[in-house]
Amino acid sequence: MDANQWLAAYAEQLGISPPTSAELETLLDLAAVAAHASERRAAPVACWLAARAGIAPTTALECARKLGGGAP
Repeated sequence: MDANQWLAAYAEQLGISPPTSAELETLLDLAAVAAHASERRAAPVACWLAARAGIAPTTALECARKLGGGAP
């Protein structure tokens, strides 16, 4: 099972749609910014915080880039 298949199956378990390709790329960028600006463990928690805040991945990435100095 690759990542896309796993995410689709997990989303189904949660009763939601999996991320689109664009959303997935944005979330991976968000995770990268968090990990490079801090520690690797910040990456998944940053994505969780964005989801909990109910904001779009693009908005979350923009906020993280402001905080993390624009990396990557």
